[in-house]
Amino acid sequence: MTNTISKAMLQLVDVDSYFTGFVLRAAKSGRAGMESIVVIAEQICRCQRCALARSRTTPVPGEGDPHAEVMLVGEAPGMEEDLQGRPFVGKAGQLLDRILQACGLARAGLFITNVLKCRPPNNRQPRPDEIVACLPYLHGQIRLIRPRLIIALGAHAARALLDTNKPITALRGVVHACRIPGYPATIDVVATYHPAHLLRNYTYENRKAVWQDMKLALRQLGLDVPSGGP
Repeated sequence: MTNTISKAMLQLVDVDSYFTGFVLRAAKSGRAGMESIVVIAEQICRCQRCALARSRTTPVPGEGDPHAEVMLVGEAPGMEEDLQGRPFVGKAGQLLDRILQACGLARAGLFITNVLKCRPPNNRQPRPDEIVACLPYLHGQIRLIRPRLIIALGAHAARALLDTNKPITALRGVVHACRIPGYPATIDVVATYHPAHLLRNYTYENRKAVWQDMKLALRQLGLDVPSGGP
């Protein structure tokens, strides 16, 4: 089964870009739950549900531990992600890596993805019809991974997960209970600013807000909260 999945994926995407992500490792490992995650990635690679399928270079299903206790969900791939087929590998991803390191979270132990699996042209904001088309893939990933907590990076991720139109300023700073279709329990969600927003607005107030949100997530998980500030 895993060999069949690997061959199918090799026919769909460029090896040097996409397989630097989680899919080839998943297909080869044979760990429980991996094949289903790969099947979703395979479906994403074939997806034609919206016009982004015609403009993308490489789909970006996500990567990481399929048994992760924590999922990070962003808004959409950017230029570097579109080229490499991996989430959060550009400048925003580098900032995210530093934030995770400061929190004592190893990227390899998380599962990282986006609401949209394809890059919107010129990095424009995701459109409602695109979110509606792509959201079932995210819901499927969440049902398989069964995380204890989701960190929603940015307004579009938070709104999509929480089914609300509230601004990110009204959603951050608290723990939300998220309901996923077909999933029997609620999942904790902590919303915070997207790293790209933080890069554009690198103020002490914004850094402090993200730091507070990440500490809230750590406390919710029962993990040690680092001392110091943003």
